[in-house]
Amino acid sequence: MSQPLADLIRPLSLDDFIGQSHLVGPGGPIRKMLAGKQVFSVIFWGPPGSGKTTLARIIAKSVAADYHELSAVSAGKADIKKIVDTPNSPNFPNLPNLPNHPKILFLDEIHRFNKAQQDYLLPFVERGILTLIGATTENPSFEVISPLLSRCRTYVFNELSEKDLTEIISRGLTAVKFSLTKDAQEALTEYANGDGRTALNVIDLTARLSSRAKGSAADGSSASDKNKPLTKDQLLQIIQDKRVRYDTTGEEHYNTISAFIKSMRAGNVDAALYYLARMVESGEDPLFIARRMVIFASEDIGMAQPTALVVANEVFRACETIGYPECAINLAHGVVYLAKAPKNRAAYDGLRAAQSDVKQFGNLPIPLNLRNAPTKLMKDLGYGKGYDKYTKDDLLPDKLRGKKYYNG
Repeated sequence: MSQPLADLIRPLSLDDFIGQSHLVGPGGPIRKMLAGKQVFSVIFWGPPGSGKTTLARIIAKSVAADYHELSAVSAGKADIKKIVDTPNSPNFPNLPNLPNHPKILFLDEIHRFNKAQQDYLLPFVERGILTLIGATTENPSFEVISPLLSRCRTYVFNELSEKDLTEIISRGLTAVKFSLTKDAQEALTEYANGDGRTALNVIDLTARLSSRAKGSAADGSSASDKNKPLTKDQLLQIIQDKRVRYDTTGEEHYNTISAFIKSMRAGNVDAALYYLARMVESGEDPLFIARRMVIFASEDIGMAQPTALVVANEVFRACETIGYPECAINLAHGVVYLAKAPKNRAAYDGLRAAQSDVKQFGNLPIPLNLRNAPTKLMKDLGYGKGYDKYTKDDLLPDKLRGKKYYNG
């Protein structure tokens, strides 16, 4: 099987690396690190296809390291022990085999390592036996144990810009001697969604599937037809679907639902519908979305429009009984209603203020006239005495008399 295009044209030096100029450009921390020929443990945090693996390999090559790659999806403690126990022997050709060269472990998807596995890795990083380059698409603050994270510098990778993707696509097309029309290249850039590897994989697939890439006229078309650039429609026929990056347990999941709620809160119907569409297209559980809408109806709209809770509950029921794809329409109906509704958080704020007092003061004595009196003894003790169901008196415990929780 021929080498994948993404590997075939992978940059071997910082000068050829595309993107992440804040890290590798003039004055960038990675460039400074390599200029000093010193490496330290780092965590690369960023989206797929942004150059994390490529940069790890460039770092290792630049310092003639003994370089090892593992994926946390399939690796375990035994794999780490094997690397630690193996004598240094650089994996890159034409590099001297010196015992003092650093031993670098590139651990892809480090967030997949559980706490026990990360604890096992920690002492090797602490003692400098391994220089760790961890790569993750998830927030390392949540996924990497604090002792390990504190011994690494965290560098954030950004999605590749349109300019970066255009350059990567150009390199890929040159490598496979293949061409796309301008609108096809623009469509590929949009499809890649900041992911350089996706762009190259599409070019690779397109070159393999399209007869144009083979330079053959066996299908009856002329040689000149074979040299014509692939059009946008032809490219989209090969791509077939448009994917949206979304991990239902990862950071993008929480970022999207947060943006969805905040857009409804601000009354921005268009933004709320957009974030709803992102979740729907990514296959998010409609009941998860509907549950958040039910909460939102009471938390943010509350007494300003009490029927919002009724609407939100009906949306939830519709999602339960109908399911995708049609229940997306019910979700959209509810989103527009909730976003356009007046907002009043007084009930929610009142609950939180009352909870704060409960935590601070504990179970304060309930006034006697409000207590239940099912027995004679309780009545003799004054339970329920003087109770007036329509009283205007303060009914809070003595310590909280005069306190106002609801300001609607």
